[in-house]
This record gives sequence, C-alpha cells and structure tokens, in this order.
Amino acid sequence: MGSFLSTNEFPVDGRTILITGGSKGLGQASAKQLAAKGANIVIVARGEGSLAEAIASISKKARDSTKQRFHSIIADVSITDECARVVKETITWNNGSPPDIVWCCSGSAHPSLFIDTPVDQFQRMMDSNYFSCVYMAHAVLNIWLRPTVDPEQPKAESVPPPARHIVFTGSFVSFFSFAGFTPYCPSKAAIRSLSDSLSQEMNLYAAAHPNLPRVRVHTVFPATMPTQSLDDENRVKTDLTKSLEEGDQVLQPDECARRAIRGLENGEELVPTSTIIRLVMASVMGGSVRGGFWKGLADTLVGWVTLVVMMFIRWDMDKKVAKWGKQYGPSGMTEKE
Repeated sequence: MGSFLSTNEFPVDGRTILITGGSKGLGQASAKQLAAKGANIVIVARGEGSLAEAIASISKKARDSTKQRFHSIIADVSITDECARVVKETITWNNGSPPDIVWCCSGSAHPSLFIDTPVDQFQRMMDSNYFSCVYMAHAVLNIWLRPTVDPEQPKAESVPPPARHIVFTGSFVSFFSFAGFTPYCPSKAAIRSLSDSLSQEMNLYAAAHPNLPRVRVHTVFPATMPTQSLDDENRVKTDLTKSLEEGDQVLQPDECARRAIRGLENGEELVPTSTIIRLVMASVMGGSVRGGFWKGLADTLVGWVTLVVMMFIRWDMDKKVAKWGKQYGPSGMTEKE
C-alpha cells in the first residue's frame, strides 16, 4: 500500500530472502543490493558454476559480514517437488525458520512468431515463467499460513510482526503484447493475474490469524536489460519484432533492481521500473490494488490519457506489421522467403 510517507514497507535488515534465478540478471543485482541493506540471502539456480560465482559476488556486498549469511541451492524451480525441496532446505539452513521474503526472478523467453514456434516451447514458457512462480508460492505459503504452532496463541510483544513478502517478476508484455512475443506473453500476463488474486486472498488469512505476520504479494515489471538472456532472445527474434521494440527503455540490471526495491519499500503491489511500463500499466489496471486513494486517483487519470494514446500506438503497429508482410513476406525477416 504505497503512501507519500517515508516509512519503509519492505525492511530487510536481518531478514532472510530467497531469490530464484539469483545467479544472474535482475536476481543477482537485487541480491547484491539487498545484501548491502543487511539481508541474509539464499539464491537458487540450475547452474552450479554460475551459483558459486554469484554467491561469492553477493557476499562481498554484505553490510555486516560478521552477522549476515549467504547460501545457494541448485534446483529447477519449474518442477513442483524441487520448489518444496528448496523451501525445506532454506528452513534447515535458516535454523528452522522459513524465509521472510521470496522473490521469483527465474524465467526465460522464446520470442518467435506463433506458427514458427516449436509446440513444446509453449509449455516451456509456462513452466519457466508462470509455474515456477506458482509452485514456489504454493510451497512457501503452505509454510507461512499453516504453522505448526497454534496461530491463535497470543504473542508477548504488542508490536505486529513484520510482513512477509512474495515478489513475482512480470514484464512489459504483462500489459501489452505484440507480434513475435506470442509464445511468451501469456506466461507473463498470467503472473500478473496470479499476483492480483493472491493479493486479495491474503486478506482472508490476515483477518483469520491476526497474530501471524501478514503476507504481502507484489509483482515487479522490469525494463529491458542488456544481459546474456537478451542476447539469446535476439538470436530468436524476427527483424519485425526487433523493429516493433524500437524506443523501448533499456536499463542496466543494477538500476532496474534499485528501482524495483525502491517501489517495494514504498509499498507498491505492482512495481513498474520504467516510465513506459508505468504509463501502460495505468491504462489496464482493472481490479489491481491501486495503493491508496491518491495514488489510485493519479493512476486512473494517467490511465485515461494513456488509454487514448495506446489506441493510436496499436493502430500504428498494426499498420507497420501489415506493411512488413507486404514488403518482406510472412517470415518476419527482412529477406523474402
């Protein structure tokens, strides 16, 4: 719930944060900045070598190396049993306590034209991007919301316990899709929908168990970042898709992470990291949490303007795609088939 006050709604000092996809890109950049704020970090990825390098780099950013702890886990979080294992191993490493914050940064993209995409890629996109979030959230929420102790037992302290947080990672295409991203977009749009519905569902548990830490649900929408993943995507993209992306704001992972963490500290449920993402998001928020009356009002007014602009942008992009097909053919490349 964003506000104009300076209260930090995402405190991490002394808390344990589990980050999937933490060996590179936004995941590693976020882990470094959170370590610098005093957090204990657990990163998860599939590559043993990249994990070892990442955890060494992250630990160097610790604000207090005598108190903070760092750990890495090799796992494929697109598999439900692996997510359960990751949470269990984190609890064991964390002296019997679950992580306070889980940030799902893992994912991949296969930006290609729909009929040119191998059929198995559609499932891979959902597994890598959407189900990796579903499985991890399901595993950790079952720990957070079904404690082994009686949640109704009064606690000694009168101050409410700090909230726990689940952070998903969306994309610009969670709000606006275009030619060449069809296999990828549904998986990112689904994450935004998951975030919206889970955010409301958490009110049920907060009301039923007021002595338990409240669970906050967020989704970060990173801008395009010049990483190895982007290089891999560009080898698959058609020239048409690249031309439609022109003008997209590009941010280094460190800057993208800084903006994401700032939004989380401000209490935003949906956290855009660039101006264009914020504008497009405001035009399609629907039933998403608006972050308070004044912020909601501002987003609504901005959304009205952006909605009109987006109509013309879509019209212009449709014309560009049709012109491309007429000039170069259906391959999406500059050379005719």
